[in-house]
Amino acid sequence: MNDDYLHHMTDCPALSVHNLSAGYPGAYMALNGATFDVMPGERIGVLGPNGAGKSTLFKAIVGLLPHHTGHISIHGENCRTSHTLVGYVPQSHEIDWSFPVTVRDVVMMGHIRQIGWFRFPTRRHWHKIDSLLDRVGMFEFRKRQISELSGGQRRRVFIARALAQETDVLLLDEPFGGIDVAAEQEIIEVLDVLRGDGITVILATHDLETAQSLFDRLLLLKGHVIAYGEPDKVLQPDYLRAAYGGKIGIFQDGTQTIIIADTHQHTPIGK
Repeated sequence: MNDDYLHHMTDCPALSVHNLSAGYPGAYMALNGATFDVMPGERIGVLGPNGAGKSTLFKAIVGLLPHHTGHISIHGENCRTSHTLVGYVPQSHEIDWSFPVTVRDVVMMGHIRQIGWFRFPTRRHWHKIDSLLDRVGMFEFRKRQISELSGGQRRRVFIARALAQETDVLLLDEPFGGIDVAAEQEIIEVLDVLRGDGITVILATHDLETAQSLFDRLLLLKGHVIAYGEPDKVLQPDYLRAAYGGKIGIFQDGTQTIIIADTHQHTPIGK
């Protein structure tokens, strides 16, 4: 690759969303007029209350929901022809964990497009899958049934499955939901590995404390983009009240800001 090409790729967003409105057919638009760019290798946190449009945004990007207005592009390509450039890990409740399949088989399902339909995986393909499982710390569990894993382990397997599509843009919808602190830390360690590999990550979360330290930029939604930028600029009282309304209270306590969100939990964010 020549220097001009590399410079162009650095300047080109990994994901570009412009004036996006999307929702389920026949229903109201859960997301209206969203515009933002994500640069290659960035880690973006998507925040907002339930029903804010986070899952709608992700499903529109990967083509599971139609977008009624606007434009989405991945690495400069039209989203309608480049959905395969994006890896997607849906919320846990959207996956049938009782399906009798091994961890290796789950990840191989993400690699089918690269192998070709109606073709059997070769030793080279299985080596690729084992390498991905090793990257997410799940190699030793490769022969386990997916139903036998913990919540955090299942999410790491599905991250490997998304990466098996040979994508460098990854969408994670609420990967920290319903797991303990240890499992959350394991996923964060995987995200750090992916950052080292140059993978662009867009992650939806309700965790305001994690949001301040984990991401390069935050996207705050409530049916539209309320704020987008560095965490300290987005986690401001006016923006948070606009997103969470009367369900959030903010007050100073020494060196911390205490945020009481709609979960009625106290989440301290250090200043």
